[in-house]
Amino acid sequence: MKESVVITITESSQIGEARRVAIALATRLGFQETQRGKVGIVVTEVANNLIQHGQGGVLLLRLLEHDSAIGIEVLSLDKGRGMVDVDECLQDGFSTRGTLGNGLGAISRLSGLFEIYSIPNQGTALLAHLWSDSAFHPPQKTLDIGVICLSKRGENISGDAWAYQVDNCRSLFLVADGLGHGPAAATAAFQAVRIFQEHHRSPGAIVEAAHAALRSTRGAALAIAEIDFEQQSVRFAGIGNIAASIFSFTERHHHLISNNGTVGHEVRKIQELSYPWYANGLLIMHSDGLDSKWQLDRYPGLSQKHPSLIAGVLYRDFNRERDDVTVLVARGVG
Repeated sequence: MKESVVITITESSQIGEARRVAIALATRLGFQETQRGKVGIVVTEVANNLIQHGQGGVLLLRLLEHDSAIGIEVLSLDKGRGMVDVDECLQDGFSTRGTLGNGLGAISRLSGLFEIYSIPNQGTALLAHLWSDSAFHPPQKTLDIGVICLSKRGENISGDAWAYQVDNCRSLFLVADGLGHGPAAATAAFQAVRIFQEHHRSPGAIVEAAHAALRSTRGAALAIAEIDFEQQSVRFAGIGNIAASIFSFTERHHHLISNNGTVGHEVRKIQELSYPWYANGLLIMHSDGLDSKWQLDRYPGLSQKHPSLIAGVLYRDFNRERDDVTVLVARGVG
């Protein structure tokens, strides 16, 4: 399940449906009864909060994998009143709506990972990770990754696709956007993913291989970023309108440069460029389903949150709604 499952929550009758969808997903992924129950409680509480405090919003579910461990990411996004003091809201018994005030505390206790990002009068993003094995705790990593990949409204499949390869020395990330949308666009994007997974080479070499492989498809825009931890550098190759940027808490940010063209059809130049990487670096890549006018510094403290919250907030505020959209965020740990 590379794409996220998105559930719109605008009225209380949709809370039960969200719970059923989440439990069905947990069952399909092999969660045992106790863990399925936790998924049901968390999703119910999250959906209820969207109604009670967010004036409605969206709930996204995504498969998590780490070696043989399986989990579910729950991400809720709203544009409601937000929270003035997140820590106070997390305390059992605190409520602004006359409820029992135990919802956020219950979500926190039942989740393997739990984070909130909220700005008064702008909205709230809430993230929870639940694993099929309650004893599982993901080990320390060099990168945290968050992704949203959604199809255009009315389409059953996204023409966007993403993939990554991570090891101790380097990490490779791909975002591909098949021309147009629907099944034909998805075929092109998935072909790019296949080439990416088969070729453990440099970004430029993979783009070149994808250009040859996508000739029988309608083509795609795609970009590949390689983070080299030993060299503290990023090598990047892009064709078409996949946007990519590197941010740091202490250094200036860099917009990564792609060349014009369509992979599989017309590519005049495949260029691989190098940029600095930082221990606290943040890589953001997205398709043109996200408006490029976003500015991270308008969200105080967001860059220090989990990448899924960053991807979620950008999606919430800048998705175009008339196209497939992918937002991939990777953040250095340590």
